[in-house]
Amino acid sequence: METRKVQRLGPSTLAMTLPAEWAKAQNVEKGDEVSLRIGGKGTLTVMPESVQQEESEAIIHADELEADAVERAILAQYVLGRRVIQVEVEEGGTLDSQTINAVYNAETQLMGLGVIEETPERIAIRCSVDPEDFTLDNLLERLESTGSTMRNEAVKALAHGNPDLAQRALNRERQANKIFVLLLRLIFTAYQNPNLARAVGLDSGFPLIGYRSIAKNLELTADNAEDIAEIVLETEGHTLNVDDATMRRIREFTDSVNEVTEKGVRSAVDRDYDTAIETRRLFREIEDRQRDILMDLPEMSNEDLLRVREVLVSLQQTAQYAVRNAEIATNLALNEDSEYVTIS
Repeated sequence: METRKVQRLGPSTLAMTLPAEWAKAQNVEKGDEVSLRIGGKGTLTVMPESVQQEESEAIIHADELEADAVERAILAQYVLGRRVIQVEVEEGGTLDSQTINAVYNAETQLMGLGVIEETPERIAIRCSVDPEDFTLDNLLERLESTGSTMRNEAVKALAHGNPDLAQRALNRERQANKIFVLLLRLIFTAYQNPNLARAVGLDSGFPLIGYRSIAKNLELTADNAEDIAEIVLETEGHTLNVDDATMRRIREFTDSVNEVTEKGVRSAVDRDYDTAIETRRLFREIEDRQRDILMDLPEMSNEDLLRVREVLVSLQQTAQYAVRNAEIATNLALNEDSEYVTIS
């Protein structure tokens, strides 16, 4: 770590020089303005004007890329916070139909993305998402709510043998993925530009790594709900071969998992250690529920038993992801003075 000596320029002014290598790399010259951000723990961040600009652009050279690779590249540039993404081929070339389809497929998967220009050799897409339109806390809550709705619909479909309800749950998966990827975009841009941390609802960049993990856990819980919905569609009769009492226990298990998942996210966005403790307590009450239901099942075919087990495993994994979120919430909550800890 490089150190700098602080100089006095006047009765009340202190100053220090900027590293020449940094100034050159950021194109900072005499007379330019820079932004200062005062953070926690006594930190002071200096940012050049270029960091404030959000109109960053990326060009994807599609000549040597397969269509699916182009789609993944668009997703990556979206997550990295690019405002404009261009997909093009060398002069004289033409975009093939597979690449064009990949661009439009990516557009439908990503929130706020739209084609603004198209020629035979180039397609330009622009992201209209403004970081100030969202907060990370709100998006985490929306992602948790979407996953919970999918889970409720899938289990209800299982209980009533309703494939239409299961399909409704599957249709929500695209929305859950859009929210997840938007979360990644805001997390990456807030990390790159500390000024944006406040715009997305954070006082500092400290929670960002924790929020990244919470977002992934919530995305996985939506995948668990998707797995249950697919079991409904794939099973003859669209339900499990169990009695009413067992199905009722599965639905009660689902309700308990929903409560644990909601509290896990709530403990993180509120930085509430008490709620994190409550989340772990609730999990301990249901951590053996999967085993208990399986042990009480009557004799059945291996195929039927496997389906029941897959549903219960999906629910159990969802509860475990909620506990992971509560562990992250504990780290966030105990980084501040409270009745439990004093930071000096």
